[in-house]
Amino acid sequence: MSKNKLILKAIKMRSKAFAPYSKYKVGAAVLTDSGEIFGGCNIENSSYSLTCCAERVALFKAYSEGFRTIKALSVSTENSGMPCGACRQVIWDLCGDIPIYICDGKKFVSESSSRALLPLPFDNTKL
Repeated sequence: MSKNKLILKAIKMRSKAFAPYSKYKVGAAVLTDSGEIFGGCNIENSSYSLTCCAERVALFKAYSEGFRTIKALSVSTENSGMPCGACRQVIWDLCGDIPIYICDGKKFVSESSSRALLPLPFDNTKL
């Protein structure tokens, strides 16, 4: 099942995170409409605002390979944390309303959606 593979990929991606400052490792994975799964991890920078979140890394990898339809996203942190505000906006812009699976370091914990995480989104209809 693609949902299970997506969740396992996000959990696995945590081990690739580069988080020497916060020590908060995050893994993410996105599922495309063709069944491809792209993983990402957070990559921190000493200039903290230049850090890139795992969710955006996974999304940008899929987009950079030509995949424009994202069906679901999974995020794994040690304590089942949710995507930050910046990621919520990027998820909405690139994916619209999709399911988001939240995991801890070992298993699936809960399901949400991009609409639930960003109920009044700013998007291209506001431009």
